[in-house]
Amino acid sequence: MLMIPESFIQELLNRVDVVDVIDKSVPLKKAGSNYVACCPFHQEKSPSFTVSPTKQFYHCFGCGAHGSALSFLIEYQGMSFVDAVEDLAKSLGLAVPQETQKMTPQLKEKNLALGEALELASQYYQTALKKSERAIEYLKKRGLTGQIAKTFQLGFAPEGWQNLESVFKQYDDDVLTIAGLTLKNNQGKRYDRFRDRIMFPIHNMKGDIIGFGGRVIDPNDTPKYYNSPETPLFQKSQELYGLFAGRRAIREAGAVLVVEGYMDVVGLAQFGVRHAVATLGTAMSTFHIKKLMRQTDTIIFCFDGDHAGKAAAWRALMNALPSLNDKVVLKFLFLPDEHDPDSYIRVHSKEAFEVMMHDAMPLSQYLVQHLTEKNNLVTQEDKVKFLNEAEPILKEITAPKLSLLLRKRFAELAHLNEKEMDQLLHLPQPKSLSHKVMIKTKGKLPSSVKRKFILLLILKPELALSEDILLVSQDSFEDDLLKKVLEIALHQPDSKPSSILHGLKSQVDGALMDLIHEELSLFDDHIHFESEIEGARKSLTQQGKASATREHFNALKDKPLSSFTDEEKEHLKMLAQRPKTPPRD
Repeated sequence: MLMIPESFIQELLNRVDVVDVIDKSVPLKKAGSNYVACCPFHQEKSPSFTVSPTKQFYHCFGCGAHGSALSFLIEYQGMSFVDAVEDLAKSLGLAVPQETQKMTPQLKEKNLALGEALELASQYYQTALKKSERAIEYLKKRGLTGQIAKTFQLGFAPEGWQNLESVFKQYDDDVLTIAGLTLKNNQGKRYDRFRDRIMFPIHNMKGDIIGFGGRVIDPNDTPKYYNSPETPLFQKSQELYGLFAGRRAIREAGAVLVVEGYMDVVGLAQFGVRHAVATLGTAMSTFHIKKLMRQTDTIIFCFDGDHAGKAAAWRALMNALPSLNDKVVLKFLFLPDEHDPDSYIRVHSKEAFEVMMHDAMPLSQYLVQHLTEKNNLVTQEDKVKFLNEAEPILKEITAPKLSLLLRKRFAELAHLNEKEMDQLLHLPQPKSLSHKVMIKTKGKLPSSVKRKFILLLILKPELALSEDILLVSQDSFEDDLLKKVLEIALHQPDSKPSSILHGLKSQVDGALMDLIHEELSLFDDHIHFESEIEGARKSLTQQGKASATREHFNALKDKPLSSFTDEEKEHLKMLAQRPKTPPRD
């Protein structure tokens, strides 16, 4: 398995030009010291996508997409992490070092990585599919071609208990069990988890295989779908089948279609609908919603029209509400009872299916329909029931405009005015501006001096001093972040901001990284960094001294006067003459 040293990735990011990399795919225009374009990650009419040659990263003020040259190739071009590194290295004339080349064959076999085990299993399943007339015939009956099977790396797990023994010399290695490829019975005997099933590899956003889904060929076998278990690489509630393969199609279509099964994703792709994804045997989670919102502003849920489909749609809606913003559009498409997406498109054509997607029910309409489906709001009791069901929904919605409009609509249905509605349900007033919008205000630097100091050091790491570590004073997220930035800056003072941010990515919470990118994008490249950093450094030093003074004063004033030394008495007298509350910054 290819292991790329982190030091090499840092070198790449320090040497590559993010403007050149992005301009090859998205034509950029010069605008002051930066370059701009309409964002390739969401639909927009005026440019909000900026690329900074000095900071060496891109940022979209519309959808929040951001990253380095490396992440652009992964997110936009759909490359795997390894392919993206190799592409950048090739452009610079560098050879990618492989740490696995230093490992002995014995050590490599003993320390078999989970990812390598899954990749080898996938290769075996793909080869087995080519040899199985029964599996090929099944896929042909479902209307799939060899090309689409190759695109999605479909495979086949043959009948039998230990087929993978031919692939792995150490079949009893615990790595295979941890990876979800084998099971162990009560007698300790190992056997293959997947048997007599069409195999669907599940990829993460880097393109690595992290698990499998297996579908039966014989309709009498159960369960119909069987997924890999939770592993260190695979968490069902955080992954979506088809997202890696469909990212470019999602952006081109300006929407993503969420369906219920692997075969729906593959079957729709066969007909040219390539912007579909599926959950992995779990309900649509908040994590899923946020993941999709990074790809597009329009999410269309497609469910069967039966009771189970409607229940799944309602769960998806409730999980989505807390994550929504006013730019995201949720729609709901319910198919006729006798169809799933795969069968509908085969019977009625791609064009008919696209019409259904276009006419899918908006979230607001679906909410009203669901709440009034068995309630005609005739009696006062009907209205009370309606308000009781509407209350928790309205409290979940944080998108200001959507929240306000839904309150108005629900108030109309209950024959109330807005003030009565809010008072009756104790609803908080929708926020007019989110925190992210607030920090976009031009000309305003971050309010926290410590965070400003951190951002300045990311932009100019060569100005960091070893004594700056003394400014790390509290157990807070800002102090933790300052410590991490100083470690990188002092060790690699020539690093570009994109390189530093890459180094922080695996150590810092994702939401905080989003905030850092956004605040960095607001900095003027022409400010006098030396004076700005020195000013922030002095301010933090004074804050530290003031904090130490307060602590010393509190310790002395609680001490019995009889135990004071002459020096402590003089010190207390001096402290007492100072302002008790130091001036704020």
